[in-house]
Amino acid sequence: MAGHSKWSNIRHRKERQDKKKGKIWSKCSRAIIAAARSGGPDPDVNLALRYAIDEAKYANMPKDTIQRAIDKGAGAAGGDNFESITYEGYGPGGVAIIADALTDNRTRTVNDLRLAFSRQGGNLGQSGSVAFLFQTRGQILIPAAKANEEQLMELALEAGADDVEAPEGEDGYWAVLCDPSSFIQVKEAIEAAGVEIEQAEITKIPDNTVAVTGDDARKLMNLIDAIEDNDDVQKVYTNADIDEEDLD
Repeated sequence: MAGHSKWSNIRHRKERQDKKKGKIWSKCSRAIIAAARSGGPDPDVNLALRYAIDEAKYANMPKDTIQRAIDKGAGAAGGDNFESITYEGYGPGGVAIIADALTDNRTRTVNDLRLAFSRQGGNLGQSGSVAFLFQTRGQILIPAAKANEEQLMELALEAGADDVEAPEGEDGYWAVLCDPSSFIQVKEAIEAAGVEIEQAEITKIPDNTVAVTGDDARKLMNLIDAIEDNDDVQKVYTNADIDEEDLD
């Protein structure tokens, strides 16, 4: 059992996502369309589409909206061709930032992100400039009250998980971590046991965190907001560790 997580600020991130539900749904739709267009409409054989659909479900996106996105991606001819690109850089306080994007115009996207970084005292870097600071992991979040340590540890580890991190407080989340190759089987084992999953995704987790306070914390949050508000950006990852007082 790992100790309290310093890398996630999970509750704050989820609160921000809830406030941007309309934007999140738009990003989910784009991911579904792109996945269906490149790999077909069947999530049983198109793993990227399965991931995209699952994330849309965890964002409470309506089933008919999900299906319309699948149909649009599978049936579109001559539509927008989205390209998957990862952007990397440093924000205020030396925080490493990664932004995964789906774009039909990489020149527009990179110019928008470079401007966002520069306005908040950051720098957009070259490919590989910060990626080495993160690991790609499967992450499954479970509300603290929905599982107990013994049950979840046994269930998750037997299914192939690497670790289970304890929630930070009663309103926190258990975080089940696994290799991406084990993600589906771990998630399905938890679901089969009737344990409620709040969110499940393939994500990027930093090896170490950077403490950010005061004005740097404010600038960093403004930068993350600007990046997340970009229609082309799907996900944003950082290695920031911001305490509750600064987050509030």
